[in-house]
Amino acid sequence: MTRAGAVVRVAGAVAAVGAACVAYGVVVERHRFVVRRFTLPILPAGSPTVRVLHLADVHLLARQRRKLRFLASLQGIEPDLVVNTGDNVSEAAAIEPFFAALGRLLDKPGVFVFGSNDYAAPGFTNPLSYLVGGTRSARRERPLLPTEDLRSGFADAGWVDLNNRRTTLDVRGVRLDVRGTDDAHHRLEDLSVAQGPVDPAAALTIGVTHAPYLRVLDAFVSSGVGLVIAGHTHGGQVCVPGHGALVTNCDLDAERAKGISTHLADGRIAVMHVSAGVGSSPFAPYRFACRPEASVLTLTAVDAVYEPPPRLS
Repeated sequence: MTRAGAVVRVAGAVAAVGAACVAYGVVVERHRFVVRRFTLPILPAGSPTVRVLHLADVHLLARQRRKLRFLASLQGIEPDLVVNTGDNVSEAAAIEPFFAALGRLLDKPGVFVFGSNDYAAPGFTNPLSYLVGGTRSARRERPLLPTEDLRSGFADAGWVDLNNRRTTLDVRGVRLDVRGTDDAHHRLEDLSVAQGPVDPAAALTIGVTHAPYLRVLDAFVSSGVGLVIAGHTHGGQVCVPGHGALVTNCDLDAERAKGISTHLADGRIAVMHVSAGVGSSPFAPYRFACRPEASVLTLTAVDAVYEPPPRLS
């Protein structure tokens, strides 16, 4: 075989492998939903256990039946608190089936913030833009979504709107100081809320945001927030096996694109959970080495011996 022929053969093999990976990401992995579970011993000694369901980046289309079945299955977790970090729907027609799938989760205490795709439908973006500085685009350039229908659906269920707001919750007898920001990807956040003083009577202060930009994380943690919960990154969405995420679609480092990590600011440290999310944009319907997920954060006392509940079948 000539050298030119060998080069062509190798190029063809590489192209075939690449095509197979793309096909796997589109046809298989984006439907391999999983529930991730983490135990965080961050409550004061003697506190009861609090189970938090973190739901992020569903990006629902009304026709996505497998995704809707996964959402409905989460009702079996029976969490004590639901935290929704935004980017719930990709079209107006998805709002009604989204709330129907949540079912009795809406009967649980809940809080929510919005991401950009709660305000405007996604649009086509060159995938290479993720590698050269993110995908922020003006919301006015995309069809607007009925955001207030989404907001009222949560509010009618009694969930607390944390978009640039704060509240105090009593969950299983544990007092939680919770504050949130609106979508930082489009600079809608009010950092004065994130930086407000903590409730001295609270067992834990939680910061909730859609996009974990460093300026938001710094504001939360420097004020005394002990747990930050965020989404937006999709865990990198396309990852390298054995290495992890390449990008985060914000200024967070790729090493913290998903899962549990910590953040340090002004000499203070907080635990952070970033969800890889349930979905993806309909214009980028693939995942690789990064399964779609919902997460259960079990908050325990620092002195607790935790026995996990049985897993869902």
